[in-house]
Amino acid sequence: TRVIVEYSSPNIAKPFSVGHLRSTIIGDAVANMYEALGYDVVRINHLGDWGTQFGKLIYAYKTWGDDKKPEANPIEEMLALYIKFHSEAEINESLVNHARRWFKKLEEGDAEARAVWKIFVRWSMAEFRRIYRILGVKFDKEQGESFYEKELGNIIAIIKKQGFAKESDGALVVKFPREELPTALLEKNDGTSLYMTRDLAALHYRLKKMKADIIIYHTGDEQSLHFRQLFKIAEMVGWSRGKTLVHAEHGLVRLPDGKMSTRRGRIVKLEELLTEATRRAYVVANKKNPQLSQKQKLTIAQSVGIAAVKYNDLANHRRTAVTFQWDKMLSLEGNSAPYLLYAYARLHSIIAKARVSPKLGGMNEDEQTLIRRVAQFTDVINEAAHAQAPNILAHYLYELANEYSSYYEKYPVLKADPAVRQHRLAIIRAGADTLKAGLALLGITALDKI
Repeated sequence: TRVIVEYSSPNIAKPFSVGHLRSTIIGDAVANMYEALGYDVVRINHLGDWGTQFGKLIYAYKTWGDDKKPEANPIEEMLALYIKFHSEAEINESLVNHARRWFKKLEEGDAEARAVWKIFVRWSMAEFRRIYRILGVKFDKEQGESFYEKELGNIIAIIKKQGFAKESDGALVVKFPREELPTALLEKNDGTSLYMTRDLAALHYRLKKMKADIIIYHTGDEQSLHFRQLFKIAEMVGWSRGKTLVHAEHGLVRLPDGKMSTRRGRIVKLEELLTEATRRAYVVANKKNPQLSQKQKLTIAQSVGIAAVKYNDLANHRRTAVTFQWDKMLSLEGNSAPYLLYAYARLHSIIAKARVSPKLGGMNEDEQTLIRRVAQFTDVINEAAHAQAPNILAHYLYELANEYSSYYEKYPVLKADPAVRQHRLAIIRAGADTLKAGLALLGITALDKI
């Protein structure tokens, strides 16, 4: 069974904002879980690299751009040009027509328009890949909306042929049976494509060329109508028969007031958030293990900071809004990444100090309960993957960590006789392995020392 998971999907020429964080983290965890269950998983980053906004940007770059300026911070420069276009267009409305003409040129393959657009894509991708490296997120394919551009005519022809596309004021629209959904726009009256057209082309390509059985889209819940329309059109034209299409929508990210606040109207860049998380995690690492070298503390801080950001998101159901509360996220107690990382490090430390090989013997009732919990791991992954709900796995790992903490308090390992020690060590090893594997599925690397 082939599962395509589409996630992250930032927009070319705009900073990688906190708004794309949830899609990136949840999508990555869901893809990991399906893979662990033995599915043939394809991870896709569907980049926003097409549309009227590129007409605006090309016009702005040709009119006000400075070739030397972008070298230092190309994303900032592109954002500044985009903002300038909008402020100038308020004074001079004809700029909007110029932008439309440039996008039409881009769609028609004009060499000058394509050359400028390619510069935007190159600059943006270098920035995005740097962020993905920090997050430890990988994709099998990074395909922009532009990739499906050559399929657009074919898609419109199929929908027209089946009688579902109708002309309306010079534009092309799809009206749904019994008006169960609002009318969907397929093509503007100037012949240019829209987000819906390009998503239909991508869906058709994935079903027919990539032979997907299941396609899961991770985006914000504000796009739920778009996906209901998309899936309905696919059903009407007969593409999705026997296939599973899922919109795994998620709620917003809410940032704390103060330094990271968006109230001043600026985009909060994801990198700013990750830097702040790492800085705060360093304070925790320094307090916990002051004897470690500076390099060790920085390595721990980077891992714990990123883990805290990820786990804070994944421990919540994707439909709920997520709030960043630094103290809670970085606490060594309660349902947090540092607590789980510490729980694993504690088990690892017992294994390292035991100096005997694990060997399971007869189990008492507490141990049977614990091993039964460990044995539930695959069922939990199965449930979490099919519900696109990594919080189910996060909750299981948190409870498992608690139960193991109670176990080694009640049944000491290192002070026990050798035969008993071997047996208890086997129990401990099962828990450590499960915690490590579960955290890895959530995109978090377990540390031997924290």
